[in-house]
Amino acid sequence: MSLKVFLTPLLWFFLCYPALGQHGEHPRIYIKDQSRSDFIKSIETVSWKKAFVEEKKERLAKYIELWEEDPEWLVSRLQMNWNTKHNKVFLNEGDFSHSEGTAPVPTVRFSGSRDWATDYKSPKLEDIIPYSDDPKGIYLERKDNQKKEWVAPSETGNIIEKINDRILELVSDAAFLYWVTGEKKYADFASPVFFTYIDGMYHREAPIDIENSGQQRISGLATFEVIHERIVVSLVTSYDFLHDYFKDKNKNLDNTITVFQRWGDQIIVNGIPDNNWNLFQARFLTYIALVLDDNSSYKNKKGREYFLKHTFDVSTERQLALKESLLVYDAENGIWPESASYSVHVITTLLRIITLLDNATNTNELATYPIVEKAVFAAFQYLFPSGYIVGFGDSKHSILPPENFELLLANYKKYGTSEKGKIISTLLNELISNGQYTREASNYFELFFYVDALEKDSLSNQGETLEKLTSPTFYAPNVSLFNQRMGSDDNSVMVSTFGSFGNHAHANGIAIELFANNYVLGPDMGRGPSYWHPHHREYFSRFPAHNTVIVDGISDYYAMRSYHPFKLDYSFPKSEENATFDKVTFSKVSFLEPKTISKQQRFTAIVKSPTEKPYVVDVFRSKRQQEGKQKHEYFYHNLGQSLTFKSSKGKEFALSLTDQLSSKLGDAKGYDYFKDKKKFVTSDDIQAFFRITEKNQPDNLMKVWIKGDEKQQIYSVNGPPSKAITSGTAPKELINEPLPAFIIKREKAAWENPFALVFNPYIEGNENPISNVAFSTIEKYPTTQLIEVELKDKKTVDHITLNASVSDIAERKYFYQKGLVSIIRKLKESNEIRFLFLSGMEKFEYHDWSIITSVEAATVSIELTEEGYQIENDKPVTIGIPIGKDRKMAELQLFEDGKLVSSRKAVVSRSNPNKMKIKLSKAYSNAKLLLKE
Repeated sequence: MSLKVFLTPLLWFFLCYPALGQHGEHPRIYIKDQSRSDFIKSIETVSWKKAFVEEKKERLAKYIELWEEDPEWLVSRLQMNWNTKHNKVFLNEGDFSHSEGTAPVPTVRFSGSRDWATDYKSPKLEDIIPYSDDPKGIYLERKDNQKKEWVAPSETGNIIEKINDRILELVSDAAFLYWVTGEKKYADFASPVFFTYIDGMYHREAPIDIENSGQQRISGLATFEVIHERIVVSLVTSYDFLHDYFKDKNKNLDNTITVFQRWGDQIIVNGIPDNNWNLFQARFLTYIALVLDDNSSYKNKKGREYFLKHTFDVSTERQLALKESLLVYDAENGIWPESASYSVHVITTLLRIITLLDNATNTNELATYPIVEKAVFAAFQYLFPSGYIVGFGDSKHSILPPENFELLLANYKKYGTSEKGKIISTLLNELISNGQYTREASNYFELFFYVDALEKDSLSNQGETLEKLTSPTFYAPNVSLFNQRMGSDDNSVMVSTFGSFGNHAHANGIAIELFANNYVLGPDMGRGPSYWHPHHREYFSRFPAHNTVIVDGISDYYAMRSYHPFKLDYSFPKSEENATFDKVTFSKVSFLEPKTISKQQRFTAIVKSPTEKPYVVDVFRSKRQQEGKQKHEYFYHNLGQSLTFKSSKGKEFALSLTDQLSSKLGDAKGYDYFKDKKKFVTSDDIQAFFRITEKNQPDNLMKVWIKGDEKQQIYSVNGPPSKAITSGTAPKELINEPLPAFIIKREKAAWENPFALVFNPYIEGNENPISNVAFSTIEKYPTTQLIEVELKDKKTVDHITLNASVSDIAERKYFYQKGLVSIIRKLKESNEIRFLFLSGMEKFEYHDWSIITSVEAATVSIELTEEGYQIENDKPVTIGIPIGKDRKMAELQLFEDGKLVSSRKAVVSRSNPNKMKIKLSKAYSNAKLLLKE
């Protein structure tokens, strides 16, 4: 066993440190001088690297020219307290309040607001007033009317810090080009700006919140949040590449070292210790640690070892060590407990930290943290069939960050993991061939750590890769997410069901996103303009923005960091498993809505039709625990330019304008965001049609079959544009356009008679898998839902019988069910089944078919084949099968791992001479009942 197994990463680093080079050697973060010649050669031969360097030269050229004409041109654009030289900064919670005091030099201005949303544009560097330090504020242009005006810093969002970011990025670019080319002009250009900023920060104190609110413990030196101190990377990069130049010029670097140490201390002492902040802070600490010399070089002993210790091994009140932070991952499924967009970028951050450290130690640091590699591949379970991530919470439909694969590939190549490298190369090649990724460097991380070229010999298509890396169902309890998928290519359908658990979650109850016809037809809304903006707090993060059910118009709870998951009661197949039976996936989840103390339950299934085009069944139960007057509303938002409604006889409903759905009438504020509100009332089953029209394309339709109820109110509204959709998940014509939605209102509980819908997506002119849907109940068993889906041929029908729980009973002529759900596909004029699917079932009878469990409720599928029936079960069961006219007993064959392990004849039932019986004593994924020779 390797010695490294017994050593902490930090101790291993210290043991390896003597091999890192001579004390004080720079650069060393991205590369060392001894590798310079090889790097220069790669610039000449690798086109994307050469393009990066040339772009940097071209970008800097105009600023170099301006600097040559006026040596103070760039430095004068820094956002500093040029005249006042204030050394103290005061905040009023999330906004800049004022500054005061005095320093011997101009000091760095603090950011304007934690809230990045602002009515003003960030100016070009050319438009900034040189040495501006006016008591009237900042001179900026409005976004709405393009007029310039003086603005208080607190109204400018992040503009102040962003200006300094841009300027210091130019400085780091110049530092890099000095190292690459040896041209002194780049260093001369960068040096005065670097030291003006460093000295200005050295003489300025950390901010103080006058309210002593929570803001006091999250502020950085330059920004309102320690996780946004990006300027540290530019400063450290500049120092690393210019270090020898500074030494040659006899520059005093004491202030620089002190500023780096202060920045590190601020990051350690402030922050939020139980979410992604630990990792974003750790990345900055890693940069600071690696640019500093060892502890013994400084009187305060705060050098490389000190900051690496606080990055990897030692937790403080506000900054958990990396090894402790990683414990929040779900070790079973590899999912980080935040919304998908944040989760995948946490992976990126971790890979960057590990890559930086490994560049110093060369000891395969990735192997020390296997959960990171697991997380990279687990993230594929977030993907819609189009390759874009789900949009629950503050997420947006984007591709997985290619950087995650690039950095994995770099590690695999460095340490000879060739087989895994081929997988990653294939993934990246697919992204490139699909036009989703252009391989180029946009920062120094990519420039120095990406491999020069990808292998080209292992191309496949994206659908095949996703099929290998995803499963029909995936459950992540630590984010309350259940995904189910079915079909391929144009027939792909996916439903993502989510509650509210973990960070960056929304108040959405049990919500869904629905993918079909190559788009996320039923999207979530994403986040608003900012987390502090009224649009986000009132609409985007609240119930009305989601595909869910709202009780009494007021369902709500705390968003962002939410602890309101659903309970997964039943599902098929089991998460991350592939079942032999592939015609059905489903989930049944339950939830307590805390604002109204309401019990809710959602059953969502995908069923494959004989045309291979699936449809979706959605049954949502909701009732207040306290009896009395109540209201329940089913919300569904879908892409489209139009929404119309028809009766079961095909007549289109006329809708009238309404002023209902309003906070003035007691509904939540989010209702006020709906426009063009119209309604009609009917007790009948209806059909809703969302239509997407694209140029030179047949219309994309979502037909929704909706169960009726006495005096049920149906609303058509237009909601704000979804901020989750992108050009990869919606037509470009519909991005930033109002999103149509329907709302089904019941002025009573929706439990015994729940909301029941069938989603029927298809392309106009292509096969529609459904010809009709009928909803009904059983008088004696009112909670039982009967859904009859007549398929395209009008000869085949799916009979769906759904109960509220496993212990419920449904009974009618020739039919008995004690259990959750059964789906029977059969010919309309015959009792012969095409398949029988049961789940959460204790006892089932249908004509001469019967299934009885031995101990606990089971999932069983029986599918007709040319030879007889294919059977799959997850618990011991006894199955009764009709005996054919030839009275021949079927042969049961049992398989394990693809091999026949047992066979026997069925026996005649003692209670019914027209039925034969077989017993399955345990779970079988592959059992065959042969009816023919």
